[in-house]
Amino acid sequence: MSDPGAAPAPGPGAAPPAGAALVLRGRELGLTRTPSTGLPAHRAVIMAIVNRTTDSFYAPARLPDDAAALDAAHRAWEAGAEILDVGGVRAGVGPEVDEAEEIRRVVPFVARVRAEVPDLMVSVDTWRAGVAREAIAAGADLINDTWAGADPHLVEVAGEAGVGVVCSHTGGAAPRTDPHRVTYPLPPDAPADADPRDGVLLDVVATLRREAARAVECGVPPASVLVDPTHDFGKNTWHSLHLLRRTQAIAALGYPLLMALSRKDFVGESLGLPPDERLEGTLAATALAAWMGARVFRAHDVAATRRVLDLVAVVRDEAVPAQVLRGLA
Repeated sequence: MSDPGAAPAPGPGAAPPAGAALVLRGRELGLTRTPSTGLPAHRAVIMAIVNRTTDSFYAPARLPDDAAALDAAHRAWEAGAEILDVGGVRAGVGPEVDEAEEIRRVVPFVARVRAEVPDLMVSVDTWRAGVAREAIAAGADLINDTWAGADPHLVEVAGEAGVGVVCSHTGGAAPRTDPHRVTYPLPPDAPADADPRDGVLLDVVATLRREAARAVECGVPPASVLVDPTHDFGKNTWHSLHLLRRTQAIAALGYPLLMALSRKDFVGESLGLPPDERLEGTLAATALAAWMGARVFRAHDVAATRRVLDLVAVVRDEAVPAQVLRGLA
């Protein structure tokens, strides 16, 4: 069965097609220069994570204290992140956090980051249009709607302001719910020899194509519309693994592809490890997705992720090595 929307296969020895570039507020992210040569280079973009919560699944990302959170923002920028993703509510099941409390946790902090780390783009992880509106007024450049349009007005708020938006896929799951025996069957018209695992891929591609088109209709610039298959959300581990191996088909939608892989449960279940031991698995998944055209990576571990992505860029022939001395000196 052919990939939905897939680009032609690359020639022998060539990397898969590069993913679409990301532009926020008129600035293309991922552009850099090689230190030793000064030549232009392209690299994937890191979205560092700061959770203004006390109950996020990965303890080091819990940064309710203003000073600690601001220090994390500075360190993320210095380590190579270009976006900071600020969240005020745990994604999973937990105590209720109303809109006023989410705004209190997030919006003043967005304003401080904007003032103190002005070159760092700021994303806000929320599904609420009211929070998005206040965050944009405070300086947010991107709204990360991880719950797939649960509030249909959120994308309208992003479009009116001309900021970026992340279109995600949750299979219809409501915010802050865990999946339970969710299935993605193939459509009735699928070929008899179709891979049954592609049911989730087809659902993801169709959903992201539809939601991205709506974002553009609402005024979001196409290069500022990110698509995210949203691993673990509304999916079991088999689903998330299959979406990772089919990254190229999702990148072929033509929008910047965001991968939020960092220390996720599908990584932990694959290796039988808790969140604090999932770094190597996360980096392996990151390298695979980057090779297949993913453009943006949401990460807890910025420095390690930066090194992995920079090496993938060199292997893909999108950047040159920082230095080439072996066999020449």
